[in-house]
Amino acid sequence: MGTAIAKQDRIGARVPHEVYETLCRAAELSGATVNQFLVQAALKEAQTVIEREDVIRLSSRDWNWMLDLMENPGKPNAKLKAAMKRYQKAKRDDADTAFNWKP
Repeated sequence: MGTAIAKQDRIGARVPHEVYETLCRAAELSGATVNQFLVQAALKEAQTVIEREDVIRLSSRDWNWMLDLMENPGKPNAKLKAAMKRYQKAKRDDADTAFNWKP
């Protein structure tokens, strides 16, 4: 049986010498190579940025307001009714498309 080898890509960066020395010192203090240190630090920051963009945080007040709206939705207004009619028409017009796809 063969062993799967994970594909790896290379990242390079040019930095001022002072920055390089700082990174080397931090890597040494953490017991990692400069490359390991850079990848770990960059990955941690990348995950923070992605989470900040993917996660919606609400205050307790806003969370309760949203739950109340979900449990007690308002009556459909004219714009929502018109949108539903357009949606139903699109479903009928596209009967052989993804609207009716069954696995």
